[in-house]
Amino acid sequence: MLYKIAKAVVSIIFYPLYRIQVIGKENIPQKGAVLLCSNHISNLDPPVVGITSTRDIYFMAKGELFENPFLGKLLTGIHAFPVKRGLRDRNALRKGLEILAEGKTLGLFPEGTRSKTGKIQEPLAGAGFFALRSDAQVVPCAIIGPYKPFKKLTVIYGKPIHMETYRMNKTSAKEVAQAIMDEIQRLIDSYHQEALLDK
Repeated sequence: MLYKIAKAVVSIIFYPLYRIQVIGKENIPQKGAVLLCSNHISNLDPPVVGITSTRDIYFMAKGELFENPFLGKLLTGIHAFPVKRGLRDRNALRKGLEILAEGKTLGLFPEGTRSKTGKIQEPLAGAGFFALRSDAQVVPCAIIGPYKPFKKLTVIYGKPIHMETYRMNKTSAKEVAQAIMDEIQRLIDSYHQEALLDK
């Protein structure tokens, strides 16, 4: 219930404030596990992905936030769970796999931290780990534009990335994470190319 309320409230504020444009919603599978991977340009990325996705999303959040009892309950209510940053947090990895095993949607920012320049950074292996260790469909997401009031912010959902070949070839988690980031970069490049053609 809290998740739906929060999504409604944030939508009312964010859609007009950032003139959010969503492309490719139909690419998000409506059934089965989904690993939704996005670039990371702002602390506001999680709520933006949350309100533009057609699925409820479970996100990892830094463990320190859960130390505050009130904030911890709030974050849990909106489907966030703790992860110890900078460490191989087995509990967080296990929780992520459980979410996918239950046919839900796990949201990740493969870069791990926000890009200060807005350009794609080298990813951590986490996204590849979840992609290879689960049967989830991997959906790339690109967030484009400045987080400035009344300036257009675009969110693009690409078609699911087929993981069968990577799994069969026993590709490393790091390489799979890079392949996912490459697809996100492709979405960004395609958007900019189309914008130039429209001018």
